[in-house]
Amino acid sequence: MHIALHKRARTTPAVRAEIAASSEPARVLAQRYGITEQTVYKWKNRQSVYDRPHTAHRLQTQLSPEQEIVVVQLRKTLLLPLDDLLAVTHEFINDKASRSGLDRCLRRHGVGNLHALKPKQPAPTHQPFKHYVPGYVHVDVKYLPQMQDESRRRYLFVAIDRATRWVFVQIKPNKSAASARAFLQALHKACPIRISKILTDNGKEFSSGLYRDGAAGKPHEFHALCEQLGIEHRLTRPRTPRTNGMAERFNGRIADILKTHRFNSAQDLQQTLLRYVALYNHQLPQSALKGQTPMQAMKLWHRERPDLFNKRPYDHAGCER
Repeated sequence: MHIALHKRARTTPAVRAEIAASSEPARVLAQRYGITEQTVYKWKNRQSVYDRPHTAHRLQTQLSPEQEIVVVQLRKTLLLPLDDLLAVTHEFINDKASRSGLDRCLRRHGVGNLHALKPKQPAPTHQPFKHYVPGYVHVDVKYLPQMQDESRRRYLFVAIDRATRWVFVQIKPNKSAASARAFLQALHKACPIRISKILTDNGKEFSSGLYRDGAAGKPHEFHALCEQLGIEHRLTRPRTPRTNGMAERFNGRIADILKTHRFNSAQDLQQTLLRYVALYNHQLPQSALKGQTPMQAMKLWHRERPDLFNKRPYDHAGCER
């Protein structure tokens, strides 16, 4: 059997075993074996007679293949600088990832040059979102995975302002009309912007048959609340979900978080989503906002057009428990 000893070791495993078993004073043992008393005490206190490995212990700083896919997608969609992407990675993907490792990952996947990722000649076929003033809000709903401590899955209601990209979310037990109405009430209370228009899909939580296909029926309670609040409720055209793509793209980012996390409970899932929304609103620069965060854009709009606001925007979290 090959035994690896430290290159400066002055004792063998057999001698170390004798030292550990001996009841003689350390001074006597040190003189007998030609070692220091400190070495005697070391082997008396060790449970093993073999040298410990001297290779450096390093934390796992590499991303898994699945995590790399998410990081690369975030780089492409959010166009985040390396340090901002590292902050997001630490918070939601791998808290031990190193800056150099993340940089190597981006270069390996061909997204290391941020400038090259930015579109050179945007040619929209419709009016760009940046030409809209605050108050046009997209609303969508996303299924959440069922946690072990839940009897059924829950739903994430998402609202995003077209001009500032400010996001507000709430988790509901279902996606009923009552839940949609409660979400709108909370959104109206939390949003500093005076909401003028809301765009939703044709789901039953947002519209009744009267507004989906022209059949007569009782006005939908979500639509009725919009009218009560002075908000114009618009619906996407059937089978064209891309018209509400802004909210759906944000939901795609939520989906990335869900893919790369293992949640212990419903509370753990909720806290993670709320942290991400706060990070998104306050710390993630948006290319569509010329490098501003949603909150910075909102404050700039307030200085220029205070008439578009119900109240002064502070550092709202953009989410509610």
